[in-house]
Amino acid sequence: MKPLIFITFAAFAGFVYVPASQSANLASNICEYVAVDDKGRLRKLLKSNRLKLRNVFKDVSCDNDNILIFAAKKNAKEIGQLLIKKLPKGVIESELENLVSISPQLAELAQARIN
Repeated sequence: MKPLIFITFAAFAGFVYVPASQSANLASNICEYVAVDDKGRLRKLLKSNRLKLRNVFKDVSCDNDNILIFAAKKNAKEIGQLLIKKLPKGVIESELENLVSISPQLAELAQARIN
């Protein structure tokens, strides 16, 4: 009975643990998909790893910028629109000043979302 419990626990622990190398790989993939403005691949990656943009936004930075500013700098309009739709209004409002100087089109969408 004890070996069965141990095996069950070990199997469950294997599903929960995410190695650091895998999370670093996820972050680099996210940055890569944002840079090339590939919304479909980004959504597929997030869905397959059961992640949400709200949670990823806090933890992932690309070239020392958050994902929204990175998308604006890379002229990734589709990803920028997706981020503006999915992120909380408070986050969008705090990044609005940076967006105005980098991407007026995304800043206009962000302003419409805030109001």
